[in-house]
Amino acid sequence: MSLASAPAAGWDGHVHVFEAHAAIRVGHYVPAERPLPDIESLAHEHGIGHLVIVQPSVYGTDHAVLLRALRARPGRHRGVAVLTAAASDRELDELHAAGVRGVRFNLVSPAAHPGDPAEDLRALAPRLRERGWHVQWYVQAGQLAQVAAWQVTHRLTFVLDHLAGLHTGLPDDAPAWDHANTLAREGAWIKLSGWYRLGAAAPYDALVPTIRRAALLFGERTLWGSDWPHTSFTAAPPPGYDTLLAPVRAALGDTDFRALLNERAPRLYLDPKGPP
Repeated sequence: MSLASAPAAGWDGHVHVFEAHAAIRVGHYVPAERPLPDIESLAHEHGIGHLVIVQPSVYGTDHAVLLRALRARPGRHRGVAVLTAAASDRELDELHAAGVRGVRFNLVSPAAHPGDPAEDLRALAPRLRERGWHVQWYVQAGQLAQVAAWQVTHRLTFVLDHLAGLHTGLPDDAPAWDHANTLAREGAWIKLSGWYRLGAAAPYDALVPTIRRAALLFGERTLWGSDWPHTSFTAAPPPGYDTLLAPVRAALGDTDFRALLNERAPRLYLDPKGPP
């Protein structure tokens, strides 16, 4: 693949990049090196030329790796940062100029967020609104009620990654579906990603009804992400890229599947204030 050529139209809405010698937070997993060109080449084979690079928990609020990845391909990819209330306007502006368009709160992984999510969100909200950033959430299904309440309070665009925690064992009439509906009605987005975090095993057929129901709820505010390089798979071989796409194609059909990959993400991640 020639990285100098025009990128393919498709978007992978959730990947991580790891560098071998980057410092990590104490008490977290030790990631293997997974540089940007590896995922670019893999994604290109499937018609995907744009990536949303999400700051992993092991790097905390040190965005050096994320910034290097975004600056390596100016304007091609987008980023999601991890910030606390202590972040300066200068830091937010630097991140924005590089291509960051959101901030992520992880309420699932132990010690993943370096601050208090509620306080950090309250303090950051005005500055996120000024820059047109969204707030991305990694939560379990039982936490959607709290996220919905925060959405009403702060009136920011919320993005629910990893299928909003709507796992395979969730009953059809579970309250989490009502809260997901509230979030969708108020303008939230959902990422169809993280199948292996939701009680499903390859080829992930068990999640097709849930994916279809979530996509109907959120409509055009639906994204797909591979979650590459799949940090849950520390020993076992990771799932293939095709395997992660297959349940979405099965749930949506070919036409909506192509629209999901090619047309949805630009509405969230591209704007006139960003890099060219």
